[in-house]
Parts: sequence; C-alpha cells; structure tokens
Amino acid sequence: MTGIESPALGRRAFLVSSAAAGGGLMLGLALPGPAEAAGGEDGAAGAEVTNWIVIKPDNTIIVRIARSEMGQGSFTALPMLVCEELECDWSKVRGEYASASDNRDNSFGSMSTGGSRAIRESQEMLRRAGAAAREMLLAAAAQKWGVPRAELKAENSVITDIPSGRTMTYGEIAEAASKLTPPSKVTLKDPKDWKLVGKAQMRFDIADKVMGRPVYGIDVRVPGMLYATLAQCPVFGGRLAAYDEAKIASMPGFRQVVPMGDAVAVVADSYWQAHQALAALPITWDEGPNAALDDAAIAQMLRGGLSAGDAVVAGKAGDAAGALAGAARRVEAEYHVPFLAHATMETMNCTAHVLPGKVEVWAPTQSAQEALAVAARAAGVDPKDVEVHVTMLGGGFGRRGAVQDFVRQAVVIAKAAGRPVKLLWSREEDMRHDFYRPVSMAKLTAGLDAAGMPVVWQVRLTGQSILAALRPGAIRNGLDRNFVEGMAEVAYEFPNFFVDYAMRNTPVPVGFWRSVNNSQNAFYKESFLDEVAHAGGHDPYELRRALLKNHPKQLAVLDAAAKQAGWGKTLPAGMFRGIAYHDSYNTLVCGIAEISLGDKNEITVHRIVCALDSGYVVNPDTVVTQVEGAIVFGLTAALYDKITIKNGRVQQANFDTYPMLRLKAMPKIEVVQVPSGGFWGGVGEVGLPPVAPALCNAIFAATGRRIRSLPLSDHGFTTA
Repeated sequence: MTGIESPALGRRAFLVSSAAAGGGLMLGLALPGPAEAAGGEDGAAGAEVTNWIVIKPDNTIIVRIARSEMGQGSFTALPMLVCEELECDWSKVRGEYASASDNRDNSFGSMSTGGSRAIRESQEMLRRAGAAAREMLLAAAAQKWGVPRAELKAENSVITDIPSGRTMTYGEIAEAASKLTPPSKVTLKDPKDWKLVGKAQMRFDIADKVMGRPVYGIDVRVPGMLYATLAQCPVFGGRLAAYDEAKIASMPGFRQVVPMGDAVAVVADSYWQAHQALAALPITWDEGPNAALDDAAIAQMLRGGLSAGDAVVAGKAGDAAGALAGAARRVEAEYHVPFLAHATMETMNCTAHVLPGKVEVWAPTQSAQEALAVAARAAGVDPKDVEVHVTMLGGGFGRRGAVQDFVRQAVVIAKAAGRPVKLLWSREEDMRHDFYRPVSMAKLTAGLDAAGMPVVWQVRLTGQSILAALRPGAIRNGLDRNFVEGMAEVAYEFPNFFVDYAMRNTPVPVGFWRSVNNSQNAFYKESFLDEVAHAGGHDPYELRRALLKNHPKQLAVLDAAAKQAGWGKTLPAGMFRGIAYHDSYNTLVCGIAEISLGDKNEITVHRIVCALDSGYVVNPDTVVTQVEGAIVFGLTAALYDKITIKNGRVQQANFDTYPMLRLKAMPKIEVVQVPSGGFWGGVGEVGLPPVAPALCNAIFAATGRRIRSLPLSDHGFTTA
C-alpha cells in the first residue's frame, strides 16, 4: 500500500488529555525514540534503519520526507530515490514528514522547499540513505545466517542466500539491521541500472486527494481549539493606533482581541464569529510614512534606475560599448513588469498551542526549519521545545517559504489566548498583505552586424531586491544575484555582452514567487531577442539556433520544441506562433505558443508546447504535471494580473480584481521531455519563464505590435 502518512495518523501521534486544574486541555506529542515508528494498520512498531527509513515486520516501508508537498509530487519522487537503492517492494512504500525537531544535527539536510531544489539538492543524500540501509539489511542477514555478505542479494524487499536459495524479508531482519552502524561509504547504482527512477509511477497522494483525505493546514482540528482572524494595517509600514474592544465584547462566540503592533486579531469560538467580530471592531491605524505611495512614484523611481550611475555589473564579455559604436544597426527597447501576488488557493493559516516551556505548530509551510525558528522566537522559548507538524499545502509558490509571518502571528495569538488557536487569514488579507514578486524594468540594447546578426547584447535591469529584504547578507557589492538570474548568464553566444543592475527598493514587501526573477528576465530577454530577429531579417527560431550552435543540449531542446510544434509549417488561417527559450534551475527549456485573435482582441491560446531537459528524471509523470501547472501560472500572470498601489495600499482584494485563468481559456499543453542525463535539474518552476515571451511573440506575429509590459489586459486584450 503506497501512500502518505497523514499528520493525524503519523508516528508523532497526538496525546490528548484533560487537565485536572481548571478543566483546561493539555496537548502533547509522543516522540518515538530511535528505531521506532507508528504502528500503522497492524499496530506493530517498525525498526529505524537509518534516520530516513523505517521498516515494519509486515514489510511496510516508511520513507521520511524532509521537503514539503504542495502538489509537485515530492512525496512520491523523493521516496523513489531512496527505494531505487534500497531494492524494496515499491507497492509497500509510503511517505511520512520528517520532524524539524529531529534535524538539529542536520541529518535531514535542508527542509526548505523552493527554487526547484527538492530533488536536485536531495538526490544524493537520499540515494545514499537507501544504499546504506540495503547494506545494513544484508550485513544483518549475513550475521544471522553465518555466511559471507558476498553470497547474498537483495531484491524486492527480499534477501536471498544465493548458494542455498533460502530467503528472508526485510521485515524479518530490520530490527537486527537497525542495531548496526551505517556504512561510511556506499556504491550507488549506475543510472543505466535504475529500475524505478526514470519510470512513471502513480503518485501517492492522488487517490487520497480524490477521496478528500489529505490534511491541509486549513483542515487541522485540535481539541479545545479557538479560531482567530486578523486585520493588518492597510498601508505598508503603518501601525495599530487604537481599537475599541467594548464594541464587540457581547457578540456571539467572542473571546478576546490580540493587538500585534501592525495588526489586530480577534479570537472567537468559530472562524465566522471571529470574522464578524473583526468586521465590527472599530480600528484606528497610524498609516506612517508610506500613505502617499503610488504606482506613479514607483515607476518614476525605477525609470531613474535605467540611466543611473550606481548600477553594479552582473555579467560581461568583450567590449560592448566599443562594439555598439561600430554596429551596422542598433535596436533598443524598454520593458516593465508589475508586482504580482501568489494568490494561493489556501489562504495563509496556522494552528498553534503554547504551553509552559513547549510550543506546537501545525502549518502548511515550505520550510519546517524556518517555521520552528519563528515559532520559538514568537513564544520566547528554546527551539528544542518547539514541534512543527507540516501539513499538506494548498499552494505555496514561494509565499510559504522564507517568510513565516502566519506562523509568528498564530503563536503570538495562541500564547495570549492560553488555548490552541487556528489563525485563518481572509482572502482580502491574503491578497493585500502578500510578499509580492518584485516590480522591475529593463532597458535592452543590441548591435547588429551587416548580416543582421547580434554582435552586442547590453542590458540594464532595475527593480526591487528580494534578497535585500529577506537575506541581506547574500548581497555582494550591491549585487543581488537572484535579480539578474537568467540574464547575467545566458547560453546564447554574443561576442560582446554586458548586463548591470541598479537596485531600487520600495516599501512594498517582496518575496520569492514561482521562478523568482526568471519570470521577469525571460520575458525581457526572449521578447527582445524576437525584436532583434525581426530587425535583422531572421526567423526567430533560426536565430536562436545560430546563437546556440555550440551548445548541443540546449540546441536539442530548442529543436525538440520546434519539431513538436511544427515550426516552419504553415498554420491554419488566423493562427500564429511565438517562441521563447530560457534556462533556469539547471534545466533547459523551450516554449512555443500558438494563438488566434478575435475582432475585439480576444486571445485564444490554442496550444503551448514545452520541451525540457532536466538531466536525470525521477518520475516523468510529475515532470509533466509540474510543467503544466507552471504554464497555467504563467498564463494567468501574463494575461490578467498585476498588483497596483494607491495611497500606500494594494488595490486588489480578491479574484474579481486579480483573476485566475478559467477552464475555457485553458490551452492544450504538450510537454516534450528530452532528458540527456549527467546532471540534476529542477522542474517545478521552469515551465513558467517562457510563457509570457512566447505568447507576446505570437501576438507580434499576429499583429505586428510589440508588447513590452504586462499584463496583456493593460493593452486591451481579453480571453475569448
């Protein structure tokens, strides 16, 4: 039985008891020691064979997962890496979240999920864990039988003594194996010998999702739990000035008001009662210094960055200035993209219980370690006294990663309430208090030779730095490497190349957003390269082929997309194509969009082809679904969405003003995988960057009109 271990049924089961004094509720955790795990259906404990793997007597294998599951398939792909080396029966494998509390020695490595890192940063550690456990099982069997290890083989959770033919299962020898010291060195399989990795496997979570069984953060129920919702100062940087609790004290279910500096929370017996009481609570805000901030002021600041003298060089080759002066033709354009929200379907939420010297948190977080650290600081306890239960995530896209504001708030509220409290943000709070994808601008200049080929590529980027806000120690000499990703280094071979960056920060909070700055820079780079192709009289695909001629893997991806889309073949009347190529997260990707336009600029996106090479592939099915999801995310942003600022406030509040792609506007998506092996690339974000430029390049093919800012709705386009 493959599956996900539910937080409510896992090895860290809840122990709930009524407190004798005052009828209070005590909630704790059973923390099994080494070589123990939850009983499962038959109630039998399992043996911990390495910290990653628990094997039960019935041969059920539990693989601990240190990364979060938010729909990307990590709970299936990561165990596949372990089990490939473990040589176990895949049909009896299931996953269980690893505990951040057990990771103080970093034995689980990073528990952060983002940047398309779950597989590419975990793969070696997990394969080695599987190989080590296999060798421990074989060594224990050799000891029990009194035979040389070399006479034994492991396959499908069975150990066989080759000379005699006798067998034993992993479940029969796991307890003895758990007492052995893990080997310091193991030999990993050659990829050509993989049996599981690289083959499509059904995801563990799908059947449970169809039946509504997974526990998301919003689903958590703890005995004695109260509910809270909150209002945060609508102006960034503002503070809570006053509130009148007496006005809502008699409302049904009301418990208390909890002030939090820049926010105020209302606690009640149910979410609806808390929501109603908060709506009736008189609140006065000190709007602070940013009450006059608006889009015009932000745009003026960014435009100044396009010509400012404080830019930091991000990448260079040759003599761009000299070559530009001698170019036969010069092409130049400015591009701009807005702030964007994450708009996860599950709004920010967290359940917390603060007891003397102990804190428990149930959170849909992308970073269990960061959630634990934030909870400890908020409660004023040692991190060793905090337990974080990671739930399934109803969308993350970066919002639930580096920033754990919802965890901090829940802990503060629960501490004040003296009871378990579930904090649930409204959709309006979620939209207006996000950590947005940064606003940015770019000025791109190309110099062409007499044959129309680009001999100079020069870019000035300006905009808000995520690292300056969240990880200032990562800034080096004024350069945010994340901001220039996908632009400072490109596979295209330009004889003369120069990219610099002028940082311009605003009071609007920014954070990591699916594909981060690749989403902006791919739009700039690939849209402008299309301009260069047409200015030089070249087919956009053929120009890219010429610029990638010395990069066979990139060229193979480009050609695979073109072949699948039928580039060069005549399209039906009224249909047009656009192409974009962009490497990100160590994966090579090409996207092609096919569109048609109605009489009133209604766009129909008929098909998007996406070819990619991520090196090694663990589960091909999850690659397809992740690319499809990223394309939907990218289409939504390109077609409709932007976050605008007026009077220091976000103007969008819900999906009526920040719409999502509708089912009727969904194109056919064809994913072409051309894995070449030899490296590990990310997948979760890479399908997004080519979407906007491919779409806008198709619009140019249809209309001759260049789109240099997003969303397309700003240019009068709608979806049919």
